[in-house]
Amino acid sequence: MLIETDVILAHIKREDWLKPYAEDILRRVVRGELELYVSREVIHEVYYIVRRLNLEISNVLDKLVALTKIPNLIWVPTTVDLDLAALALLVEYGFSSIFDAYYAATALLYVPDRTIISTNDVYDRIPGLNRIDPREISSIL
Repeated sequence: MLIETDVILAHIKREDWLKPYAEDILRRVVRGELELYVSREVIHEVYYIVRRLNLEISNVLDKLVALTKIPNLIWVPTTVDLDLAALALLVEYGFSSIFDAYYAATALLYVPDRTIISTNDVYDRIPGLNRIDPREISSIL
């Protein structure tokens, strides 16, 4: 499964309606109960969101660095194939966000079960891609 920015951002922010679910998911990863993928594009998207929210980038950087140290969190780098797949999905499915297209492409190309943990229902339109709402992850596992 791949976790999307909404989960990572909920973990980073002091308060967020999704925070309890994000914390539960990440605790499971730290304990070795889950192995999850993360697109490296999450770092870029978090940067833009943090700037828009006027949050302190140094605090966010510390939290992102800590996340990269978790052994069961696999960070998937971008490649030319991934870039092209993301652009193709952007065009074919009319995504309004290039980041959503990157996450979908990453899940399709690199995540064995092709599943994204996200509240964003934009992924529901793509055949072969599964989405699990983070609020439902505990009942599934």
